Amino acid sequence: MSTNIFTRMKESISADLHNMVDQKEQKNPIAALNQYLRQSEQEKEKVRKLVDRQYKLKDEFTREYHKAQDLADKRLKQANIAEKAGEEQMREFAIKEYEEYNVRADRMKHSRADAVEQLETLEQKYEEMKHKLKDMHLRRMELMGRENIAHANQQINKVVEEASNKPISRFEEMEQYIEGLEYKVNSSYYRSTFDSKMAKLEKEMEDKAN
Repeated sequence: MSTNIFTRMKESISADLHNMVDQKEQKNPIAALNQYLRQSEQEKEKVRKLVDRQYKLKDEFTREYHKAQDLADKRLKQANIAEKAGEEQMREFAIKEYEEYNVRADRMKHSRADAVEQLETLEQKYEEMKHKLKDMHLRRMELMGRENIAHANQQINKVVEEASNKPISRFEEMEQYIEGLEYKVNSSYYRSTFDSKMAKLEKEMEDKAN
């Protein structure tokens, strides 16, 4: 199980990541990479659980080894006591038990040694996996920076292009708007002062007539 996980992680991180980024970078690199990172983090969590399980197995082998060794030593001591006491049947039973516990202890000793070696390998690969994932996170940061710059340049180019293609029409529209506004203001002022001007004119004409 762990071999398959490490194989998938190694292939995915060392090869598929770069291929995927190269192919999808122009489409939506951040979304694609985020999804890939989530999957990779899930795989890392599976491996972490395997490492924890291997620690527990090593401890169990250690306990079983010491337990079997203690029982073997106990039965050997009891066999010597039975032999001195002339209890042959008890001595034979103790010797038989000693041999069985001794074989079990030897088997647990080798199993523990194998578990320790496998644990060291798992830990090394797990650390390598964490480094690879860290590289992937840094790669995502680099892509985010490039994406930000690309979007900013796109907006800048859009503004510059519009300013280059439509400056005259934009200014003409603004000039027409201002002229219209001035006309409305002037017309309103002229209309508001018209009656007072007419009253003044009528009074001046009456004064001359008198």
